Amino acid sequence: MTTTLGDLTSFARELRDAGLGVTPDQIAHMGQALTLVDPAHEPSVRAAFRSLTITDPGQIETFETVFDAFFHRVAEEDAPVYSPEYTQPKAVKPLFAPAEPAPVGDVDTRTGSSATERLAARDFADMDEDQLAEARRLVTTMFWRPPVTRTRRWIPDGGGQRPDMRRTLRRSVGPGGDLLPIEMRRRRVRQRPLIIIADISGSMERYAELFLVFAHAARQHLGSVEVFTFSTRLTRITDDLDRRDVKSALASVGGTVLDWSGGTKIGDALAAWNRQWSRRLARGGPVALVLSDGWDCGDPELLAREAGRLSRSVHRLIWLNPLAARQDYRPETRGMKAVLPHIDRLLPAASVDDLAGLVSLLDTMAMNSPS
Repeated sequence: MTTTLGDLTSFARELRDAGLGVTPDQIAHMGQALTLVDPAHEPSVRAAFRSLTITDPGQIETFETVFDAFFHRVAEEDAPVYSPEYTQPKAVKPLFAPAEPAPVGDVDTRTGSSATERLAARDFADMDEDQLAEARRLVTTMFWRPPVTRTRRWIPDGGGQRPDMRRTLRRSVGPGGDLLPIEMRRRRVRQRPLIIIADISGSMERYAELFLVFAHAARQHLGSVEVFTFSTRLTRITDDLDRRDVKSALASVGGTVLDWSGGTKIGDALAAWNRQWSRRLARGGPVALVLSDGWDCGDPELLAREAGRLSRSVHRLIWLNPLAARQDYRPETRGMKAVLPHIDRLLPAASVDDLAGLVSLLDTMAMNSPS
């Protein structure tokens, strides 16, 4: 079966007619989603489209009805649903879009791995310029569902667990004393913000560049993302990453950041964030990602204290250390020893596969979020 942009547009139009607000960006993301799932597996396609169009659990039933009716009608008309160019090679991991199909000579006959798989597992520091360009492309196609959290606000929900007496009494006007159904409500949910703080010191230069590509993709896909860099000072680069083109975004970052490849003062950077930004950005229980190898020339007591403050102000603190990808790695530097008691997870960040693992973790957090 094949599908065209017109098919997706028609499907989106029917969703809008049914009350779901589907944007042109979401239509494009649905097209991209077909590269990330098995097009022949209908439950995977359904789940992908649902995750991209539904913003409230109350919309699930409407989506299911429209999806079944639309694609059943297309199938009856014998119109293909999925385009061959969206077929995903079996060897490509589903967290990022596939590269062009590799020639037979690019497949390792000893391991069965493709060139894309081998590249995804390779350390960024060991890549040449062509491999880095391909790694950037893979990283820019990553996307995930952000975790959500319950807010203080309430919204109507027939399946809710708390009576909505205001709406119930409002509807009681003029029924002539008839018994009234009790209106129900539930807490509204919203996306958790994402805070990214990246170490751009000399020892982190190659990893920081690829991680900023990752941060740019997160900013473009999720919106509620704040990004900072640090070496000897903390710099906010969120506005620079708003540029749609990743190259121009990174060029803008280069003009904003003045301490690239300098020394490392992690404690001072976290102190600056806690002092200047925590009150404004820690609302809503954000997830914080800190990228650093832990090599610090500052005061370890200051680092421990500020890492503790950061941990208490966010929902989860995830520390990404490229060195953690090594089998013999031990967090023995004084910087890592200082932060280790205060972080929720320590993850590697040295390859595309490592970043894909981070995406999987964030997806898992989204699935376990309250609804």
